[in-house]
Amino acid sequence: MLARDLVNVPANLLTPTKLAEKALEIAEAHQLECHILDREEMEKLGMGALLAVAQGSEEPPKMIVLKYQGLDKWENVLSFVGKGITFDTGGISLKTPANMDEMKGDMGGSATVLGVMEVVGRLKPKCNVLAVIPSTENMPSGKALKPGDVITSMSGKTIEVKNTDAEGRLILADGVTYAKQLGANYIVDVATLTGAVLIALGDCTTGAVTNHEDFMIEVLESAEEASEWVWRLPNYPAYKEMVKSSAVADLNNAPGRLAGSITAGLFIGEFAEETPWVHLDIAGTAWSGKENDLCRKGGTGAMVRTLSTLVERFQK
Repeated sequence: MLARDLVNVPANLLTPTKLAEKALEIAEAHQLECHILDREEMEKLGMGALLAVAQGSEEPPKMIVLKYQGLDKWENVLSFVGKGITFDTGGISLKTPANMDEMKGDMGGSATVLGVMEVVGRLKPKCNVLAVIPSTENMPSGKALKPGDVITSMSGKTIEVKNTDAEGRLILADGVTYAKQLGANYIVDVATLTGAVLIALGDCTTGAVTNHEDFMIEVLESAEEASEWVWRLPNYPAYKEMVKSSAVADLNNAPGRLAGSITAGLFIGEFAEETPWVHLDIAGTAWSGKENDLCRKGGTGAMVRTLSTLVERFQK
């Protein structure tokens, strides 16, 4: 219900600052560790991808971190990284007006992660859980990121920005890198990432991409137990080469329409590197256009049950 409510809040009432305040509220209610990075701290850490997306908005960006330590040592850390775009116009690569109001829900990944941390806080499982939420608006302005710009991510990898509406993977790049820096041993990123996933799977199934077979199986079994539908997409080398198709940078953020959900996910995977990682694209499942058996029209809370089940499976 928390995740659904967050997705439904209008973007003028749920800015990155307000999202950070909600995370702090959850932390205080359940004795979780919480740290929120502002723009100056992000600059010191070199979070160039997140800051590049944020530069077009008047609202300050936030990098939100929640930690739950259920073991004596900070090891075997399960990390969730949620996309926190509180409103997405597409930036300079402006979206069409139709249904743009629904882009208040482009922080659906962050809502899922906060929903999971609410569950973690209540159940106090015997495992370590880390939540990382990069958050900003994606707006057009005189300072906004432009198509053709080349930016440097926190990892040091350079990115050619072919399309500013492919911004979610940019902020998640720094989110995944930061999660690794904070000790993540397993990473699941959750994002309303691509319209292409709706073409492939409709609005009832979440798309998944991975770099680790065993971890993917854990996520798929968790989804089955939670009665949420997840379908694994391929990660063949040809798709990875598409992500590396830039002539002027290490990576291309938008290599084209072909296999759009796969290449978007594998772009994020470039920053997970060798860390076991699963990407969940909830662009089709985080929002329902009509009332159904589970919820009213609007936010669905997709993947909260699956990832909460995954946490339970990680207990020692």
